[in-house]
Amino acid sequence: MKPSPLGILGCAIVVVTMVAGCRGTGTVRALDLREKPPMVQVTDIQPVKIVVEPFDDRRADKSRIGLRTHLWGGTTYFNVPGDRLASVITQRIADRLRTRGWQDRVWDVRVASPGSVPDADIVISGQVVDFSASAKSRVLSTVIDTKSRFKVVAKNQVDQSTTIRNIEGGRSRTVFWFSEDDVQEQLSVTLKDGIERLINDTTIEDKALRSVPEQ
Repeated sequence: MKPSPLGILGCAIVVVTMVAGCRGTGTVRALDLREKPPMVQVTDIQPVKIVVEPFDDRRADKSRIGLRTHLWGGTTYFNVPGDRLASVITQRIADRLRTRGWQDRVWDVRVASPGSVPDADIVISGQVVDFSASAKSRVLSTVIDTKSRFKVVAKNQVDQSTTIRNIEGGRSRTVFWFSEDDVQEQLSVTLKDGIERLINDTTIEDKALRSVPEQ
C-alpha cells in the first residue's frame, strides 16, 4: 500500500518543524522566576523585625542565566527580565520568609538597602555565586541541568553575632518535547530548594538567627 500524498506532506511538515526547532538562532529568552506569595493574616506576624538587603551578583558571567545547545547547531540563551537576577532572588527569599518562614510562621520581613532600617533585629545579606541552567538537545530528547550556589549572611543585633550559611543545590531531568517553560520551572524549583534548605538549616531564637546544630 503506497502512502498518500497527504501523508507524505504531513510527515514532511513534522520533520521540517523538528529540524527548525533543533536549530538555535542566538536569541535571548526571558524567564519569569517570580512567585506570587500567598495571602497571610497580619495578626499572625512574629515580633521580630527582619531586613533582607539586596544580594550581590558574584557570578562569573552575568550576561545570562543559561543556554540551550540545539541538535542541529546554534544556541538559545536564557535570562530574567531586566537582567536583574540578584533582585529576583532577593525578593523570592523575602517573600518566602514573610509568608511562611521558620516554624511555618509569618515574620516581619522587608527588602531594604543597607542601613535604611537601623532598628532591625536581623539583617540578612548574601551573594549569588552561581545560578544557571544548561539544556542540551539530543535526538528525541533534551537534558536540562540546573544548579545554584548562594552565600547567606545574617547579622543579629541582639548580640552582634553573625550566622553564615552556604547553600548549594541542583536538579537534572530529561524531556521528550522541549519547552522553555521546562527550563523556567526547573530553575524556579531549584531556587525554591535552596530557600527551603536555608530555612531548614536555621532557626530564630531570642530575636537572632542561628544555625541548627547538626544531628
